[in-house]
Formats: sequence, C-alpha cells, structure tokens
Amino acid sequence: MPRWIAPVVLTFVVIALIPAALITRARYTRSSTPRINLVPDMDYQLKYLPQTANALFADGRAMRPAPEGTVARGRLAEDERFHRGRSGEDWVGEIPVPVTGAVLRRGRERYGIFCSVCHGLSGYGDGMVHARALELAEKGLANWVPPTSLHDDLVRDRPDGHLFNTITYGIRNMPAYGPQIPPEDRWAIVAYLRALQRSQKATLDDVPAEKRSALR
Repeated sequence: MPRWIAPVVLTFVVIALIPAALITRARYTRSSTPRINLVPDMDYQLKYLPQTANALFADGRAMRPAPEGTVARGRLAEDERFHRGRSGEDWVGEIPVPVTGAVLRRGRERYGIFCSVCHGLSGYGDGMVHARALELAEKGLANWVPPTSLHDDLVRDRPDGHLFNTITYGIRNMPAYGPQIPPEDRWAIVAYLRALQRSQKATLDDVPAEKRSALR
C-alpha cells in the first residue's frame, strides 16, 4: 500500500468529524447572536410585539382593545345568580345548582387544592401556610393575619352567595380566586364548606335512623 494513503484517509476522517464537533459546540455554548436556522418557517417574520407603537392606528398602539361588549366564548354570564351569587341587590340564599355527591366530591377536591393551605382541611384556619407564617413571626420575619375559621358564626351566617363572592373577589387579606376557579367549582366549594360546617355541629337528628344505634 502506498505510503500516502494513510495520511489521506486520516485527513478525510478528521474533516468528517468537523461538522459533528461544530454542532456539539453550538448546542452546548451560549451566544448573544441567533443560531443558524436552515428552515426558519415562521420563526422570523414581520410583526408587532406587545406594548409597541404602530402608526397605522389613530391611538398609536399596536395592541388593539377588544370592541365594547366583547365576551369570550363560553363566558357570557347572563345568569347573575350563578355567576355573581346575587339576585338583584341581595345575596343568593341557596346554591343555584343541584348539590349532588359528585358536586360535593368536586368541592372537597377544589377546597383541598385552593383553600386548605390557609384554612386547613378541617376549616379552622390551621393550614400549612398559617403554621409556617407563625414560625416566621416568632423569628420576627413576618407579620401574619390568621385565616378566619370557617366555623365561626360570622361565616356560618353568611348567605351562600356571599361565600361565592368571597371566593371570587377575595376579602380583606384573602386574594381573589375567581380567575383560577370557574363558577361551577366555586359553588362546589361552597357546597362542601356547608357540609364541613354541618359536620362540626351535627346532632343525632342528622344521622339516618337506621344508623343511630351504631353511634350509641
């Protein structure tokens, strides 16, 4: 075999490895310039970014406000009892949806996710956020207003619509959960809260007759 073949083969092998080395380097290094895009598709296009100016419109804004009266699909809140918890100027006194076992289970699940962290699983205001805040307050690192016990007479005596409104818009230090929880789930939480309140002040009359003997 001629002596020149080995250097030539070695040269081609090294050249063949260069693209792989460059790709590896580009993948694992940072750069202030955009990467090479062989198939740009719609990655780069003429467009207006949010909060930028656009001289085409009289107000000079690129972002166009929604026409007055626009309602997102599925968000037409015609039933004010269901969507606001009100009937005219009065709070709704009863939950405006059938309270079934499925609704209560859904309410318990949503309560556990959104409410129990502050109010506690039992509703006495002893959730994990409250416990942690007390620890920080003892170290002088936080000022904490304890969550309201949901078993206080003040809360028990509020109409269902008032509780729905509190979940929707918040109250005092409690933030609004309306953007996070749809109306049907807010009513499910109210239904579960009523069941939770009743469980803490239940009497023998609340137990089915055929099961009372087991309690005694």
